[in-house]
Amino acid sequence: MDLIPAVIPLAKEDFLVIDIERFQGPLDLLLHLIRKQDIDVFEIPISLITSQFLTAIGGIKAKDLDNAGEFLEMAASLIKIKAQMLLPRYDDGEEEDPRVELVRRLLEYEQIREISNRLSAAEADSARLFGKGFLEPRNSLPIEEVLLETTWEEVLSVALEITSPDPGIQRHVVATQVVAMEDKMDLILETLGRVRRIEFNRLILPFKNRMHSVMTFLAGLELTRRRRVKLKQVEPFAELWVYRGVTDSEELEGSQEKGESS
Repeated sequence: MDLIPAVIPLAKEDFLVIDIERFQGPLDLLLHLIRKQDIDVFEIPISLITSQFLTAIGGIKAKDLDNAGEFLEMAASLIKIKAQMLLPRYDDGEEEDPRVELVRRLLEYEQIREISNRLSAAEADSARLFGKGFLEPRNSLPIEEVLLETTWEEVLSVALEITSPDPGIQRHVVATQVVAMEDKMDLILETLGRVRRIEFNRLILPFKNRMHSVMTFLAGLELTRRRRVKLKQVEPFAELWVYRGVTDSEELEGSQEKGESS
């Protein structure tokens, strides 16, 4: 985290100098204060530790508050525990020590940090000895040699027992439906005689047959080549629309106009 280091000697402990940039979070800093002074984690002097923690984070400036939220939250928790410790307590044995939750979090963090350090050390040792992605080879199980005890007479007898497949030929008749492209061309032109445009799906919906769909599409391409219809699609895989094209009379009039102008 990007925090301004607070190199401030703590009260009555000149040897204890804190650089916040070295710590990964408030638990890391708190655990450092406890272990550095050889304090029993189950008997934390909450007043002393709170004072030291507040002094350590005293160098945090306003511009670093976004990165220092966890430290400030821990400081508030320590002050709360300190206030609870100052309140009168009754010796009925039912009240829980306010430091219990803090001790539990510290021990869990210390255990996780120790595991992380050991894994990092093992990774570094492995990187020095082996390349990246190295896997230790596994010992393969020994293959026992099995002697072939089968004789040629046994092989021949088994081969003679094999029956050949039935040579009978089974006939399979495929019924075909003849779909003429001219019929589909007439269907498209007849439909466009009633409407100005139509969706391609509506032309093939009544038939529910793949052959009719293919022949209708080929008929549309042929009519497009003859300039009798126009096919339009907004984007790939979008709906295909069929529009009216140039009729025979319009094409004849256009050719006559060209001849007269020339």
